[in-house]
Amino acid sequence: MEFLSQMWSLLGLLTILQNVLPTQLLSLLHSLWQSLQDSLTPYSYFDVPEFLGSAAVEPNALYRHVQLYLHRSLLLSSPSPPRLTLSLPRSVAGNAGAAAASPSVSLSPNHSVPDAFNGHRAVWTHHADTLQDSLEERRSFSLRLPKRHAAAVLPAYLAHLAAAADSLERSSRARRLHTNAASPRGSASWSSVPFCHPSTFETLALDPDLKARLLADLTAFADGREFYRRTGRPWKRGYLLHGPPGSGKSSLIAAMANHLRYDVFDLELTRVTTNADLRALLIQTTNRSLIVIEDIDCSLHLTGDRGLASTRRHKRRRAAASDDSSDSDDDVMGADNHRGKVTLSGLLNFTDGLWSCCGEERIIVFTTNHVDGIDPALLRPGRMDVHVRLGPCGAHAMRELVERYVGAGVGDQDMLDAAEGCIREGAEMTPAEVGEVLLRNRDEPETAVTELAGELKARVNEADDLQWEDSAAELSDESPTKKGRKGFGGWEGKVRILGRLRSLTKSDSGRRGV
Repeated sequence: MEFLSQMWSLLGLLTILQNVLPTQLLSLLHSLWQSLQDSLTPYSYFDVPEFLGSAAVEPNALYRHVQLYLHRSLLLSSPSPPRLTLSLPRSVAGNAGAAAASPSVSLSPNHSVPDAFNGHRAVWTHHADTLQDSLEERRSFSLRLPKRHAAAVLPAYLAHLAAAADSLERSSRARRLHTNAASPRGSASWSSVPFCHPSTFETLALDPDLKARLLADLTAFADGREFYRRTGRPWKRGYLLHGPPGSGKSSLIAAMANHLRYDVFDLELTRVTTNADLRALLIQTTNRSLIVIEDIDCSLHLTGDRGLASTRRHKRRRAAASDDSSDSDDDVMGADNHRGKVTLSGLLNFTDGLWSCCGEERIIVFTTNHVDGIDPALLRPGRMDVHVRLGPCGAHAMRELVERYVGAGVGDQDMLDAAEGCIREGAEMTPAEVGEVLLRNRDEPETAVTELAGELKARVNEADDLQWEDSAAELSDESPTKKGRKGFGGWEGKVRILGRLRSLTKSDSGRRGV
């Protein structure tokens, strides 16, 4: 009882001193007490505040990393978790499908959770202090490490924490699909909606080797921070996707975004009025994003820029030599008219110039149906590093689509083999066309495969008929310029035509059962 009496007396004395002594003196005494504790304890302590500076305005990125790391790596996996705080914002609870929404979990204030790293024990404690005469809270984490090893352990431990938090944030953050709005007054900007495209590399009907190469390249890019820093290259990569309509270019872009967990910026060049607007849009894009320009050959007429510049230089020389003022005036007017448009030079700077380095971990994707219509300057390595040709369905892709659309238990394997044989004979259908045939018969697998095989067979016959028409035209062409050419007439052409007639007669007889 005497001990308790002395304790109460001491607490009463401390309370009186707190009310009597000046605030500065109390702070000094508190600092001295903390220093005495730090000198006697075998641990080192490191504080991580939520905001930086005395104004507490700028968020502390390390606080966010610790929060993510503790949430996923320790709190949810701990066999005996400490006291946790569960929260579900009203905006999430009010949305459709809230039943599937899970509450966020955080470490409760003034509670701790242990961690282990390279054989050393670390302890994280969450602090939440209410400011005097205010309802505002100042939150922070404190890290406790063994004092003897703190200097050696801390840098490696923080790097481990940042990498884990970065991976967790990438996999959990909500992603957006951005598009640029028209900018009649020079106010180039982006608007966005949630990105929810379902395409993945698992759902894409691609050649297995091509799929493996793309996945390896994307993964190496995403993990290449140190490589790009060491080599002095901007952390970006360019992809050119080309092929006929319906070959899966847009689906591949969505699969790339889903695989990397990147935002998508869909740049519509026809809405961009000047090179300055193009730069402004580039600056507004975020790291970890795909910047997409679809149908680049149709967006703007860029191939004439270099020729136009050459023409202007020629006109200026000619005007200077002849003192022809009219040519000079026309050239100035042409330059003024062209100055307000996006040029090839502006697009090159967008993809590979100094302005392309204003962010990192970004992929630029061009798509086109006709790769020959793009200026070669846009396609060289450093701008478009990876060229991917997406063409008609191969045999493997066709079987993969059949399995995905109508199921693996298709009984008529003969029809599948026939469809595969048609593809090998030259029948061409894009993945979109194959998918449409299967989609409209998805409840009747046998009908779907039969109709697909029939469509492919019809395309083989169309190719044969086209070849026959070309050969007949060669045989009847009596122009002097073609008579003497190899493969355009003469006895060789006649032999080829007669051989074709014989094969057609045999195939017709076989179909009639003769």
